[in-house]
Amino acid sequence: MNLEDKTTQYTNFELEQFAANKIIPDTLRTEILTALSYYPELVDVKIRFVFKDNIKRSFMQAQPVIGSMFGRRANREYVIFMSRYFKIGHEKIFIHALPFDVILGWIGHELGHVMDYMGRGLFSMIKFGIGYLISRAYIIGAERVADTYAIQHGLADKIITTKNFILNHSDLPEKYKAKIKRLYMPPEEVMMMVEAKTS
Repeated sequence: MNLEDKTTQYTNFELEQFAANKIIPDTLRTEILTALSYYPELVDVKIRFVFKDNIKRSFMQAQPVIGSMFGRRANREYVIFMSRYFKIGHEKIFIHALPFDVILGWIGHELGHVMDYMGRGLFSMIKFGIGYLISRAYIIGAERVADTYAIQHGLADKIITTKNFILNHSDLPEKYKAKIKRLYMPPEEVMMMVEAKTS
């Protein structure tokens, strides 16, 4: 299987071209800029990457800035919330301690959500928000769309690495693993999509 890998394509200095219109914490600057390098069409899009201590039922979460939704699409802003850590019993696994490719896959998935949001008008986004809150089928569809964007942008191997990290990590909560299995595209399906694309 031939998976495109741009991870080493840019030096840290060259990665800075993807920092335009972005607010990025120094702790994950290289990982975030590398993920952004897979999405050159986002270079002019305003995105804030923000640490948050408690994200309900998730580890990362992308959403539009509500006030920006009422203007032109080109002026919209987005925020990607990132949990500082996993809490496992009394222990914490901090995000900066995770493997580089795992973080890259996670952020790449969230940027897939941004790509999806960019194509939606105001009323479509309102419908999306309601559907995401009340419908499990809607959530599954939205997460598959985000994964598909990431795969199409060359991040398939990173998406697989992230999913395998979650599903095979013995210390992560089983409830969270069950959610990933229930709502997200399994690694095997990601591989099948790549093989279909390259065959």
